[in-house]
Amino acid sequence: MQLAQQRRAFILEAVRRDGAVRVAELVERLAVSDMTVRRDLDVLAARGLVEKVYGGAVAAPGTRGEEPGFDAKAALAGAAKAAIAETAATLVEPGSVVAVSAGTTACAVAARLLDVPRLAVLTNSLPVAELLRAAARERGEAATPSLLLTGGAPTPSAALVGPLADLVISSLHVDLLILGAHGVSEAAGLTTPNLAEAQTNRALVGAARRVAVVADHTKWGTVALSGFASLDRVDCFVTDSGLPGAARTTLADTVGELLVAEAP
Repeated sequence: MQLAQQRRAFILEAVRRDGAVRVAELVERLAVSDMTVRRDLDVLAARGLVEKVYGGAVAAPGTRGEEPGFDAKAALAGAAKAAIAETAATLVEPGSVVAVSAGTTACAVAARLLDVPRLAVLTNSLPVAELLRAAARERGEAATPSLLLTGGAPTPSAALVGPLADLVISSLHVDLLILGAHGVSEAAGLTTPNLAEAQTNRALVGAARRVAVVADHTKWGTVALSGFASLDRVDCFVTDSGLPGAARTTLADTVGELLVAEAP
């Protein structure tokens, strides 16, 4: 039987793709009871990710132009994000300068970088900054990556954005960018609902020698309000084994390298 997080990620992906889902169809597709599906819909509705209707659920109003908070996104596709993070962390070299964008998958990567020697981390993510600060308090400054925080105004997804963040980022050079995305598609590339976050992401991409995108399979086919990078700008795309074959082919033909992590 699928884990609750996996079921909810599947449901959310179906809502994003089709605009609506029916309980009866989900019961058949997921091979679970009617009550289990309804509980999953209740959880997603409470997080503002879907709106329940008679017999199923539809996309919540404004979800194309509004981004859920960090905590709401962190609860989705947990196993896939963990697998992606383990794979993406192997791209980071000792002694390098790594930028980590906002987003739950990028934060999961940051959690696996604490033992990389002589690492410097630039981030506009408040959760990543707190993660590194907590590690420094526990283990000592010299034993953890050094932290460079961009500054800026926080978004609902705990990203620091705006002119201050953009100015700081544009003055720096980083070896590798670990970059999350709200949505990924062949035509629109990488997208986010937040205009200011899109601009700050563009600054991060511009400052990076190499760009590694970390995005689970539920992001594929989602197009949010503002684009910030095309797929051919991506040097490495790290995703999970739930990504459909056609999407894998598209990415393999477009990005520099496609890495598929096996989620349990």
